[in-house]
Amino acid sequence: MEKRIKISPSLLSADFSRLGEEVAAVTQAGADFIHFDVMDGHFVPNITFGPMVLGAIRGFSVLPFEAHLMILHPEKYWRQFAQAGADVIGIHVECEVDHKTVIKEIHNAGKQVCMVINPPTDIDKIYPFLDMAEQILVMTVNPGFGGQSFIESTVPKIEKIADIREKKNLGFEISVDGGINYETARIVKNAGADILVAGSFIFSKKGSYRKVIEGLR
Repeated sequence: MEKRIKISPSLLSADFSRLGEEVAAVTQAGADFIHFDVMDGHFVPNITFGPMVLGAIRGFSVLPFEAHLMILHPEKYWRQFAQAGADVIGIHVECEVDHKTVIKEIHNAGKQVCMVINPPTDIDKIYPFLDMAEQILVMTVNPGFGGQSFIESTVPKIEKIADIREKKNLGFEISVDGGINYETARIVKNAGADILVAGSFIFSKKGSYRKVIEGLR
């Protein structure tokens, strides 16, 4: 039986003036997660949401919230996002932190871990965490801004991670974030992706969220 691809709309491209309504709309349209992009202006050249915003919109959806922490010091702030209602905490391998300690702390708090790798980063940087995380997120654009073009050279990373997962019988899901549309969705699904994070492609289609989400599957 063909696996069911999960869709995680990225709020970076939602209408900020009605964020709660946008969350409710994609929830009703059949999304599987809500992807919450957190940027601190240092790790990436942009600033977005804090835990207070996540907490304010938590009541608009029963779906799991993914807090993707594109910040220099996730070890200082992940608890605030968890307490605000995040279910999955995303940590970049590029951050200079004791990743394994932070992963254990997140698990001890009853939350899931998503380890994230950027396009320029060598794939071997993610290997130590493949048996520790519930998700591995391969960035297919350089993080910081929505609406960027898909970087095709990232596809072999997805394939390699999927191959290792199969050979070692590991249980993590592979998530992909950046430049996702119908064409690139097909490419990354063929490479082994389980979860597609899509922002502008979903939220630019007002009134058609369900059609787009189902089309991406």
